[in-house]
Amino acid sequence: MHIVPERAGPANPLAGSPTRPFGSARRTTSIDTSRPDGLDQESVVDARARDLVTGPSGDAAHHNDQSFRARIGPDRSLIAIESDPPEPRLTQLLGLFVGPGFRAKMAETLPDHVASQSFLYALLDDLPGDTLVSGYAVQRGEPTPSAIARRASPTFENHVKASEDMCAGWASDATIMVAFREKGSIPAPLGPPAPRLERESDSLSWHTMAPLPRESTRRRRRLDLTPISDASEHSVFDSHFRDSYRDVQGEETVIHEYVVTGSLDETMTHLGEVQTEARVLPWIECPAAVGSSVWMSKKPLAELRVQVRTEFVGTSTCTHLNDTFRFLSDLIPLHDLVNLQARS
Repeated sequence: MHIVPERAGPANPLAGSPTRPFGSARRTTSIDTSRPDGLDQESVVDARARDLVTGPSGDAAHHNDQSFRARIGPDRSLIAIESDPPEPRLTQLLGLFVGPGFRAKMAETLPDHVASQSFLYALLDDLPGDTLVSGYAVQRGEPTPSAIARRASPTFENHVKASEDMCAGWASDATIMVAFREKGSIPAPLGPPAPRLERESDSLSWHTMAPLPRESTRRRRRLDLTPISDASEHSVFDSHFRDSYRDVQGEETVIHEYVVTGSLDETMTHLGEVQTEARVLPWIECPAAVGSSVWMSKKPLAELRVQVRTEFVGTSTCTHLNDTFRFLSDLIPLHDLVNLQARS
């Protein structure tokens, strides 16, 4: 395994989660990906989501939960998927490559979920990125014959070259591409230990997750929306994203982590100012993407997923930060929950 720790990016993971302010709404999601039959075998996905509203007196009310289980082949094709609550149309996604093109087909199959920014849509929209990052487990694990053959193939080399300049970390003069040209392999980042995110004093700070298996990855998101009573201000949000990996010894470390905060405008349909903090990133070039947060100001919530995917490209951006920006469109259903709570 090719490691270059001297080229590592920031390593300051968040410990714990904020308190839930009165009158706020919180959406949390998680996607765990493991390979129980071996690192060169199919992946098993456990995806979960929950909305929670905190009332004016601190009481908490659940507003729906969603989960799905899926199996993804070594070629990243969707083999099986089953959700709770059930969604029969998911069978139309079987056989699809969980990568480029998946989101478009999913949106075509589930247009009502897209329109409502449902849990299921949020999880499925995040699945291609999670599946890509889950390959870190294969990179960190004991090399299998199939993995060695794949990395030595022209297809792998073409894939790496095609990824050049797609984001700050993959810039032509950045650590990944320089190391690949010199060594013929992709270096493996080693992140810091992952602090616990659940608050010990608040059992509802996150939804329940199963223990993360060894040699597995976990993607977590938290999005808080809090109304501001001062008429001169508007609702504020706090979004947290973390990718982590649990190694063969059982230690969980952080791969990527961002915190994005900001406000909504007076119409509650557009973003106000947006600030981004890179807490953990694999390479020293990656934090350059934080500057792209200035482009988020005044963006319409309803168009974020499409606009970010089509407009935020190149070495001034980060794939994982882009997905975090896109997740801010879930402020729409959270705003609806806050209004519902206020009227009840």
